[in-house]
Amino acid sequence: MKQISERLYNGIIKENPTFVLTLGMCPTLAVTTSAINGLGMGLTTCAVLALSNLFISLLRKVIPDKVRIPAFIVIVASFVTMVQLLLEAYLPTLNQSLGIYIPLIVVNCIILGRAESYAYHNPPIPSLFDGLGMGLGFTGALTILGIFREFIGSGTFFGNRVFPEEYGITIFVLAPGAFFVLAALVAVQNYIKAKMEAKGKDTSKIGSGCGMNCMGCPEAKACSKAEKKEEPEEEVKEEAKEEPKEEPKEEKKEESKEEEKAPDEKPSEEKTSEEKAEESKPEPVNDKSNNKNKNKGKRRK
Repeated sequence: MKQISERLYNGIIKENPTFVLTLGMCPTLAVTTSAINGLGMGLTTCAVLALSNLFISLLRKVIPDKVRIPAFIVIVASFVTMVQLLLEAYLPTLNQSLGIYIPLIVVNCIILGRAESYAYHNPPIPSLFDGLGMGLGFTGALTILGIFREFIGSGTFFGNRVFPEEYGITIFVLAPGAFFVLAALVAVQNYIKAKMEAKGKDTSKIGSGCGMNCMGCPEAKACSKAEKKEEPEEEVKEEAKEEPKEEPKEEKKEESKEEEKAPDEKPSEEKTSEEKAEESKPEPVNDKSNNKNKNKGKRRK
């Protein structure tokens, strides 16, 4: 239950795809001319995102790693086709207003990004709620943008007239107005975060995506990126431990070889010195041969 609530909170606030990660900008800027269009586009994307995450997670052990992206696109395109047919049958006006942007959900970077980074590496239930969280965050962002643009540009709120159309600022209904409203909302979010930091409050939960700081991340245990990052670090540590052990052994072997060679060399040096001493000594004269010569000399006389 804790992981489910964390996935929902992560998608709606912490890693909101529009205000924090700034993903899926094409439908965000093009479709949000009214609140109804933003809500419809967001719910459509939410349904496709949740179902595609669930099925990709169920098939993660079957899909080969080398063809995973084409497999993701086939799964997402299947759900997009189903949703588009349902919209044509039951909400034809919304389908006409959204137009080409419904088929473009297939290549939406939010859906492919969550499939690649989370659903392909995690169990089905967390993946389903991760898709729901991201989809609801995307829906909320599009609806807020649509409300501001519709109200300021046309003077209506979900199609209901609030003030005369003559007082509306037309540029907010056009494409530049989407940039103005999005920039203003992101600036407000950053301002609130800065005020909270100035008061000493913890704003680490209002993140801006993964910063790869796995040591201080509370989600590191359930994160596939942290596991991938720890593997090379462990290998480096093992190599660092093995290297100092091998070096002393080699040094000891070399020292023992030198010691073995040293005693062999010393006797040879001693022998050479003894031989030199013997050669330098005069040869001893035999006393017997001298006595014999003297006796011979006496007899002759």
